[in-house]
Amino acid sequence: MTILYEDNHLIAVNKECGELVQGDKTGDKSLIDSLKAYIKEKYDKPGEVFLGLPHRIDRPTSGVVLFARTSKALSRLCEMFKEHTAIEKVYWAVTAECPAEGEGTLRHLLVRNEKMNKSFVVSSQALLKGHQKAQEAVLHYRVIGHSERYHLLEIRLETGRHHQIRCQLAAIGCPIKGDLKYGARRSNPDGGISLHARSITLLHPVRKEPLTITAPAPKEFEMFSL
Repeated sequence: MTILYEDNHLIAVNKECGELVQGDKTGDKSLIDSLKAYIKEKYDKPGEVFLGLPHRIDRPTSGVVLFARTSKALSRLCEMFKEHTAIEKVYWAVTAECPAEGEGTLRHLLVRNEKMNKSFVVSSQALLKGHQKAQEAVLHYRVIGHSERYHLLEIRLETGRHHQIRCQLAAIGCPIKGDLKYGARRSNPDGGISLHARSITLLHPVRKEPLTITAPAPKEFEMFSL
């Protein structure tokens, strides 16, 4: 577990691929459990340690995860993530196919299938016929690197939908490397996908100062000369 930032109100870590952010039915140890144990030991805290989770990233994804150490920070962060105000998330994604345009904006209507744990792009016409609930998903991408076989995209989210980046890139024929669920040809050796939450830039929820937290990319990304 690598701590990227820590103060009295916030703590951020670089989550590894395959690491669980929050406990689920698998019963596997989660990042939030490890962090609580770390805080309890470091600060010799009696009783239960408070640690709030204002956002999360998928288990096969790596990168920055931000936690709140106080209830004041948690409530303000939750509002910031919900409204996408005073906060910006940047991701790096590796794809085998390169988008037709070097940079652009993707806008889709997404429907989530909870049983399949997957999101689908739907047209407005299909939406009307099927009476499904959909949410608009918007992201901005830029191709920032190439290797012999792969391409590196930098992605800035305007909305925060379920599997948004994975689904939208697959919709334009550029599934993320290793992401079998969304159309990748083969899995990655570690079972993860080549999607990395590179940075979070925000206005500190308590100090009101600009803050950028950046997570070093996994070794796989070294194939690109940046």
